[in-house]
Amino acid sequence: MSKNYIVGFPRIGEQRELKKALESYWANKSDFSEVQKVASELKHRHWEYQKDAGIEQISSNDFSFYDNMLDMAVTLGAVPKRFQDLQGEELYFAMARGNQNAVAMEMTKWFNTNYHYIVPELSLEDSYKLNANKIIEEYKEAKAHGIKTKINIIGPISFLALSKRVDRGDTFELYSKILPVYEELLREIAELDDTVTVQIDEPIFVKDLEPKVLSLIKPTYDKLALISSNIKIAVVSYFEHSKEATKILVNTPVWALGLDFNHGEENLESLSDIAASNKVLIAGVVDGRNIWKNDINATIALLNSIAQSVKKENILVSSSCSLLHVPFTLRYEEKMNSEIKNWLSYGVEKLEEIVLISKIFFDGKESLNAEEKALFEANQEANVSRSSSPLIHDKKVQERIQNITKLERDGAYEERIKIQKELLGYKDLATTTIGSFPQTPQVRHARREFKNGNLTQAAYTQEMKNYIDDCVAFQEECGIEVLVHGEPERNDMVEYFGEQLQGYGFSQNGWVQSYGSRCVKPPFIYGDISRPKPMTVDWITYAQSKTDKIMKGMLTGPVTILNWSFVRDDMSRGDVSKQIALAICDEVDDLQNAGIKMIQVDEAAFKEGYPLRAAKVSEYEDFAVRDFKISVSSARKETQIHTHMCYSEFNDIIATIEAMDADVISIETARSGNELLKIFAQVGYKQEVGPGVYDIHSPRIPSIEEIVKQIHSLLEVLPKEQLWINPDCGLKTRKYEEVKPSLKNMVEAVQIVREEFETVK
Repeated sequence: MSKNYIVGFPRIGEQRELKKALESYWANKSDFSEVQKVASELKHRHWEYQKDAGIEQISSNDFSFYDNMLDMAVTLGAVPKRFQDLQGEELYFAMARGNQNAVAMEMTKWFNTNYHYIVPELSLEDSYKLNANKIIEEYKEAKAHGIKTKINIIGPISFLALSKRVDRGDTFELYSKILPVYEELLREIAELDDTVTVQIDEPIFVKDLEPKVLSLIKPTYDKLALISSNIKIAVVSYFEHSKEATKILVNTPVWALGLDFNHGEENLESLSDIAASNKVLIAGVVDGRNIWKNDINATIALLNSIAQSVKKENILVSSSCSLLHVPFTLRYEEKMNSEIKNWLSYGVEKLEEIVLISKIFFDGKESLNAEEKALFEANQEANVSRSSSPLIHDKKVQERIQNITKLERDGAYEERIKIQKELLGYKDLATTTIGSFPQTPQVRHARREFKNGNLTQAAYTQEMKNYIDDCVAFQEECGIEVLVHGEPERNDMVEYFGEQLQGYGFSQNGWVQSYGSRCVKPPFIYGDISRPKPMTVDWITYAQSKTDKIMKGMLTGPVTILNWSFVRDDMSRGDVSKQIALAICDEVDDLQNAGIKMIQVDEAAFKEGYPLRAAKVSEYEDFAVRDFKISVSSARKETQIHTHMCYSEFNDIIATIEAMDADVISIETARSGNELLKIFAQVGYKQEVGPGVYDIHSPRIPSIEEIVKQIHSLLEVLPKEQLWINPDCGLKTRKYEEVKPSLKNMVEAVQIVREEFETVK
């Protein structure tokens, strides 16, 4: 009998091998066969890691070249018309990244994580056809390697809920077309073996679902679970509780239910229903979203509590979600403070925790061998060390938090914007960028050499200044009106700040996939946060000295720093956020005192941090708005505060955005036309808005005509006096040969539209 289970495993590789292979292929430096070779090596290695650790339920089809939702769209034949003349890898990557003839499919955040998924596009006109090759071949590949896997797929209800209708209808109207393809898929899977476990991910079940969606659960799983006696279906949800869905699923013929007990404590209320149904419970008790060592004694106590309702033989010890959301392994962390490293557990280490917990839970501590006993004792010692370490607590920070009195900036928006427009003198449809410019190989090399001690401080500083000189010169030549310094000194918009804050820890190799080949290396918050010295002032003021135009200061906001970090779990997230806000507040003050008149405090991850259940939203919004306002509370009326938000549906949070009270907000809209912008007009939003006019996540270069058309569509929603013109997001991941013509086209498009207004006059 299996006793443990992994929902999913990271796929990018412990040294980001897949990233490197993909980017080489995209740059036409290698053939796709090289990507396939690397992918095969990674899959085999990852299966072996899990097998060697003692994991009994290992996945296939958790691997992807880009994204699992994209994979599912291809499997179901949900291919938008603009790509249907393409085939194979050309089709697949065009859907994800676009090409010169077609824009990419929309991308948005995977629930409240920093992972992005490709949003499938559906239409009533579509017909769907199964393409199960990837799923079938990967199962056979694992079996040939000596490992019988469970097969992971995205469930039909989540697939429909997370897709969009290009004809603006309800995606669930496609249910009767999509479900038969799932049935056909399961029939093909049934032919693979005498028994096959299929993990059907239904993460949408953790949201507040409408009755019409809940009503689909029973007929869906009554049908799918009876496709074949060869198939055992495990329906898995994560990131929150799924009580409503569980109550329905226990009355279907599915084999098992996977529930997250780390982030959905209310799942405990479903135990009696599961026990009565005699279903297997995949108990997600090892946190797949954070990096702290599991407290094994506490987890055993939780499992024993669960076992008071659900029979022990019906429990599998599992990760709470896929380990995609944590770094791969600690084995390469050679420079990390040894005390802090001892508190951490990455993906490979979590495998060991799951196996150890399952052995203790099922067989008792007395069953442990000498090596296992040592691991258990080390776990307990690490947890005690962390709770009592002087690295954790800073009395000065705690006192400052208790004594804070200024919670927002002076002056109402109407008063501030009048002062700012007179002082700054920018035009309607002012052009700018979001902040970062391409990170060239030379910049990356210099930063790496400096970090490794092979480049002096003076030489490194000069390299960065050379980049800033070129970046500023290009923007002036291009005609952009509000400039940025390009951020060459920043490896990542959160890690850069974390490296300069007390209470933050860092990794050498703690990479986590964000989308496609894009990886981020989140820092982690282990103690109280403070800012020993200014973090950006020297770079920004140097850049300002190279131009007479306005130079924006670029900061990351407290909520984004929180949401894109691994956060200490011994304090509320709101209390941690407040500490970060005070540090950013000090930086804002230093920048304006140094002569910087415009400061962007990015809250790219603001929406991402929202709880998945409505009942928990107000608590998050309260501290998120509070801490943004604290972070800019030092700004004088004449200092213009910008912010930027990524991939957000704004309809449900527009009141919260208004409450943040930034002077200018830039948003990502290029893949969705002017749809996201309409809510700003509907509510009478007063502040200025910079909707993205072209998609920076695609290598394609937008034409002048295309951007003019986009600006016209924006002007249908908001007046020119309220609009800024900018790309969708930062340009860090693009190449200069893409960025330069794109920005020149953007500036030229603005000039054309301005001339149209002059002609009308």
